[in-house]
Amino acid sequence: MAPHADAFTRSNNFPKPPRLSNDSLHRTTSDISFQLSKEALDNYKDAAPVDVDEDQLPPISEVEDAKCECCGMSEECTPEYIDRVRNKYLGKWICGLCAEAVKEEKEKMGGKIEEALSAHMNRCAKFNKFGREYPALLTAEAMRDILRKGSRLEGKSLRAKTFSHRDNKGAQNKGGIARSSSCIPAIIREMNDLTVAN
Repeated sequence: MAPHADAFTRSNNFPKPPRLSNDSLHRTTSDISFQLSKEALDNYKDAAPVDVDEDQLPPISEVEDAKCECCGMSEECTPEYIDRVRNKYLGKWICGLCAEAVKEEKEKMGGKIEEALSAHMNRCAKFNKFGREYPALLTAEAMRDILRKGSRLEGKSLRAKTFSHRDNKGAQNKGGIARSSSCIPAIIREMNDLTVAN
């Protein structure tokens, strides 16, 4: 038998440590911070005075709010960064997102920054004019542009041709599913039956 077997309890009821009040914790932290600040002051007084030359210190660059001339978004930037961006993009300040879009446009247009910047600014102006207020109009216009591009490319045979049994002109059918008739009359008939029954 173990020497302390009598002291072993079968329950897990252990006494909790006493709780410290918040006042004593606040007092302790304030005492420690006071001592640290006092030591720092004593060390500063003991140190030999050092002449600081203001020319040796690097200048602190202030940040400014710069508004993108394309999308209107504002960013906090240093004046040096703003100057670099303006030099790169023909005197216009554009945000990072628009800079990436202009870079993509530039690759599409063969490396002409003027045309890429103009195209992106026109697209942003159009979006700010209609897209924010009338998103349905913007979607409809995008669909119209897709259809226009499709009709322009149709002559270049990049668009897939639809299969029709009428195109064969007497040639043998080579498979595929041909539409025999429209389902619209059946749907209309079914809708008419529903309205008559009600």
